[in-house]
Amino acid sequence: MLVYQLSIGAACGLSWPSDRIIIQVLDDSTDPIIKNMVEVECKRWGRKGINIKYEIRENRNGYKAGALKEGMKHSYVKLCDYVAIFDADFQPDPNFLHRTIPFLDQNQKVALVQARWQFVNADECLMTRMQEMSLDYHFLVEQEVGSSTHAFFGFNGTAGVWRISALNEAGGWKDRTTVEDMDLAVRAGLRGWKFVYLSDLKVKNELPSTFKAYRYQQHRWSCGPANLFRKMAMEIIRNKRVSMWKKFYVIYSFFFVRKIIAHVVTFTFYCVILPATVLVPEVEVPKWGAVYIPCIITLLNAVGTPRSLHLLILWILFENVMSMHRTKATLIGLLEVGRVNEWVVTEKLGDVLKTKSGGKAARKPRIRLDGRLHFLELGVGVYLFFIGCYDVAFGKNHCFIYLFMQSIAFFVVGVGYVGIFVPSS
Repeated sequence: MLVYQLSIGAACGLSWPSDRIIIQVLDDSTDPIIKNMVEVECKRWGRKGINIKYEIRENRNGYKAGALKEGMKHSYVKLCDYVAIFDADFQPDPNFLHRTIPFLDQNQKVALVQARWQFVNADECLMTRMQEMSLDYHFLVEQEVGSSTHAFFGFNGTAGVWRISALNEAGGWKDRTTVEDMDLAVRAGLRGWKFVYLSDLKVKNELPSTFKAYRYQQHRWSCGPANLFRKMAMEIIRNKRVSMWKKFYVIYSFFFVRKIIAHVVTFTFYCVILPATVLVPEVEVPKWGAVYIPCIITLLNAVGTPRSLHLLILWILFENVMSMHRTKATLIGLLEVGRVNEWVVTEKLGDVLKTKSGGKAARKPRIRLDGRLHFLELGVGVYLFFIGCYDVAFGKNHCFIYLFMQSIAFFVVGVGYVGIFVPSS
């Protein structure tokens, strides 16, 4: 509700011959008031001569994948060769199509052109700054490497242009997981289609600035890939249309290391095993494994956002806390239990904070704690604090410095004292 005008306006402002572009607004809202607002906005642009279609469906089956699948069934889609996709908070520049379509037009083997995200609210609070650090690494390293070495990477679900024939050949949109974008990309990649990533083409969008929204988003982003790996591992292995090297890259690097091992190892090693060695002095973890290598990896991860290097320690502590949440979601996806198919729309605030606080976003977290306590985080915080006290009394390696800092981070997140405060009306 708070961002639809910006995104619809940006889409309608794309520079392209008016007789060769159709703006399709897929509205899955369940609130009739919001539906009416979006429809009125579409009609307003229609009166300006924009070829815009407002589409709704009777149910929300399949969530985003279901909406996209339904959207592709309309007769006018058959007139189009490409489809550019933008989530509701994305605002492409007018020249977006002129910078992406040539890659598809000049190389018939290219199925997807993906742009980079640019965060309009990265400075909103400390949590959004740390999100920016993580996502900048993803775009600057992971997407860039995948594009340049294998012409394959995970579609980010938005700010990208698909060749419709490739999309259909890969089986179209599927709702078997909560990462329909990654699912489609892997299936298209296994059919030999190539992807292009444009790091210098940025599309404005918004980071979740409330911790509740961020937790839901991270659950989906961690659970979905793990569940997709469970469903597609054997399909990837049996595939005969791509090289063995590319299959190894997809299974080992793309899925196993980055989507599963990274989360599980971060939490179990730094928040469980390493602290436990304080209680068992006979077990000694070599410094190269506990300190040197992790420090090098962390610095490489953070170099993508040089302006935030001074936040490096806070970022490490916060990422360790979130690794517990991601590990839980990863296991849910691998075992296919519980909240495996849970889809909660990530709340975006648009300009609501500026309008309610006179142009300055409120950064004060909520004071009320009822319903906002996260007991797993609090439990791990108690565990680390206890071991820190034990290390002060009996330890020799001064691990208590890290243990106390990390326990405080778990306590802060555990009471929801992170993110921004949204003023009530």
